Amino acid sequence: MIIWLASYPKSGNTWIRLFLDNLFSSSDKFHINQNLIQQFPLRKHFYGLTKNINNQNELAKNCIDAQLRLNLDGKIKILKTHNALWKFNNEEYSFTDEINTIGVIHIVRDPRNIVTSILNYFKKKNYKDAIEFMEKDKVIGGGSEDADLPTIIGSWSNHYKSWKKFKKNYLLVKYEDLLKDPKNEFFKITNYLKKVANYNFDQKKIEKAIVDCDFQNLSDQEDTFGFDGNSPTNKKLNQKFFNLGPRNKWQDILDDKIKDRIELIFKEEMKDLRYL
Repeated sequence: MIIWLASYPKSGNTWIRLFLDNLFSSSDKFHINQNLIQQFPLRKHFYGLTKNINNQNELAKNCIDAQLRLNLDGKIKILKTHNALWKFNNEEYSFTDEINTIGVIHIVRDPRNIVTSILNYFKKKNYKDAIEFMEKDKVIGGGSEDADLPTIIGSWSNHYKSWKKFKKNYLLVKYEDLLKDPKNEFFKITNYLKKVANYNFDQKKIEKAIVDCDFQNLSDQEDTFGFDGNSPTNKKLNQKFFNLGPRNKWQDILDDKIKDRIELIFKEEMKDLRYL
């Protein structure tokens, strides 16, 4: 059965994944590129299911079968995804279901802060283009053997609302709470995993993992070792993945026109999340 780390891009998913990488590692020394918590989907998940996995329809058609095959071992696994909890082809296909999924850790972030990360990471020309990226349903990746698989992220609004509907062992984590009180939030996550999947964690190791995954430590490790999770484009441009972090504060960055536009577009969801 799968526990999803599900989020819209640039919302803190990687931070939690690295914390769990650290926690599950048998080594006392944390390394940024251990990759113990894998992403879904990967090409290897679809071997033997389809020969055209770059096609969005083929990916959607085979997602459930790929997960059923992953779950044949009967073990709990934690997988990262940026996919929305989509339905496809008149709801014939879906990203996941309760047969394959035991729970979801849903990570959300204030869209007023996401927009600057989208601007930088996806190389948008300006904030107008970054907002349009978040406003419209989107598929990122796909198209060639060298690209990541298609990821159906939808809009920021639809992504949030889709995962919110998954009530089976649902845990909401807000990026802003992680910044404000990482110890409390990371212990909330480990307590959830104990309850849902009977994981046992040593308290001292949890506390060490929290320290190891401080933003500055992650940034320093990226400087030393590089970061496998960064995009090929950013690597070529020497643009870091761990770029602004806690310094990405919309209050200091966005002008009123951009702020007001985001608050208008995503008013309903931002109120629901108490960002407004």
